[in-house]
Amino acid sequence: ARVEDFDALIVPGGFGAAKNLCDFAVKGADLIVQKDFLAFAQAMHAAKKPIGLLCIAPTMAAAICGKEVKATIGNDQEIAAAINAMGALHCVCGVEETCVDREKKLVTTPAYMLGQTIADVSVGINKLVQEVLALA
Repeated sequence: ARVEDFDALIVPGGFGAAKNLCDFAVKGADLIVQKDFLAFAQAMHAAKKPIGLLCIAPTMAAAICGKEVKATIGNDQEIAAAINAMGALHCVCGVEETCVDREKKLVTTPAYMLGQTIADVSVGINKLVQEVLALA
């Protein structure tokens, strides 16, 4: 992928993010982000293009956007502590909410970290997409 071909990046969560894009599912706060994905995501951030991270994907926020980036996975205290330990600033949010770091152009939402069905998570996901597009 080439940064110049994209206006924004939105990364869904789930085990794909926690086990394939990084190894948070195994290493927690000591995660390593897959190098090709990390290079692309950091290049998007450096180009000041907005990024949206859903569900568990915000565990990669500090690796992508740097220290003190604001991000959320909802209200799970253990994962929030890991996010903070990696240098990000976790914001507690409900499933229908987003956490927007306008300076770093990062938008996050808890999605399935809190919701059980698509009806539960759709409001937050739709808000995330709208916020990312507004920042583009």
